[in-house]
Amino acid sequence: MTPPETPTEGPANHGTTSPAVSLCAQEALLVLKNRSEFLAAARARKQGTKAMMIQARKRRESEDADPAVIRVGYTCSKKVGNAVARNRAKRRMREVARAVLPAFGKPGWDYVLIGRKDETAARDMLALQADLKWALRKLHAPAKPRPQT
Repeated sequence: MTPPETPTEGPANHGTTSPAVSLCAQEALLVLKNRSEFLAAARARKQGTKAMMIQARKRRESEDADPAVIRVGYTCSKKVGNAVARNRAKRRMREVARAVLPAFGKPGWDYVLIGRKDETAARDMLALQADLKWALRKLHAPAKPRPQT
């Protein structure tokens, strides 16, 4: 099956991209796919919210990924539920990331969103967005100096 052609005239002509092009590609969000990328994010900063856990790491200059792109991954363990429940939670996290990360995420960073049992799928979308925005502010805040003993 081929995607529809881009309209050349009329109100549907918004630009040069086909209407079948994903919004993620247009907003400079790429999806993490390799296990090594998820493991690298797991060793970096973490911030929990009521609905999800967010892991974030700044990519190194030596990595071959585009430094102007935000990369994001989604995961849910079997504790979240069966495949239907896990997929529902990941769909909701994808939608929240699509709405929040282009505005509040930083280019050159990788983010992993991890769903929580009974919370990610049941929480209101506006509350999910607020959770992600709060977590991003915490993750990107300058580190507090540790008190010396």
